[in-house]
Amino acid sequence: MQQLSHSAMRESILQIEHLRESKVIVLAASNLDIDLLPPLYEQLRELGKVKRLDLVLHCRGGVVNATRRIALLFRAFAEEFNIIVPYFCQSSGTLLCLAADQIIAGELAMFSPIDPHLQGGSDADGTMSSSFSAMDILAFGEMAENWFGIEANEARTESLALLCNSIIPPSLAAFYRCTKELQQIALELLAFQLRSNSIEQREKIVQHLVSAYHSHSYAITGEELSALGLRIAKNQIVEDAAWELSTILQAHVGGAQRDSLETPWINAVIASAGKIRSRTHRIDGLAPHWTTSSTDK
Repeated sequence: MQQLSHSAMRESILQIEHLRESKVIVLAASNLDIDLLPPLYEQLRELGKVKRLDLVLHCRGGVVNATRRIALLFRAFAEEFNIIVPYFCQSSGTLLCLAADQIIAGELAMFSPIDPHLQGGSDADGTMSSSFSAMDILAFGEMAENWFGIEANEARTESLALLCNSIIPPSLAAFYRCTKELQQIALELLAFQLRSNSIEQREKIVQHLVSAYHSHSYAITGEELSALGLRIAKNQIVEDAAWELSTILQAHVGGAQRDSLETPWINAVIASAGKIRSRTHRIDGLAPHWTTSSTDK
């Protein structure tokens, strides 16, 4: 397994810090999870509380409650918190962006809807698979009406009966609670970015991100988020430096980068100008292993 290019990462981080007059942290993860919090907390403690903190984010999804705690942790260490997105920022990554004062989105930045999913197994790179969305359930009645001509009230009644035969009612209720929880968390985080907006305006944005798209994999652009009302900025020089970081992360983070199925892989990286922490997923089922090193190497 190739080592991360510490010197190249340090150079790009320092360039962004110089351009933005900020402190920069890089967070790349196959999956945002609660176990990221302790090393992230250590990294932030080493930086100390700062006036402006920029997060370069590379993320394919994650756990909603973990994302909330990660967002609150970043907010606790900065007067102004911004997120720079050069490429992947999907699902819970998009949710995390709601907590930023500003989002700098590169030309290839890919956001996605934040609708909650019922998860099954996991892919080789540690990301979740075998899932379906709350919106899949909600759209069932609409499908029955539009595709098969069943009257709306009858469609809803028939849909509920069919769903209860396929998914046990407590699971449906749990899915409903999960959706309500996600909406509540999204509204909480969005209040950091859109403080002057009314609750109704923020609710409209959250509802759009949850239910306005026809698939969870829809690749939302920065321009689309801007049109929705989020604070999106463009800065080509910063984007170029962030893209250099992204190319390094793409080559090292995720199970697809392994030489074989038996090889451990890096599934998370937390970095600043002075230190890099990387988490290696082990195929023996034991706890992931964190490695800490200086960027001076």
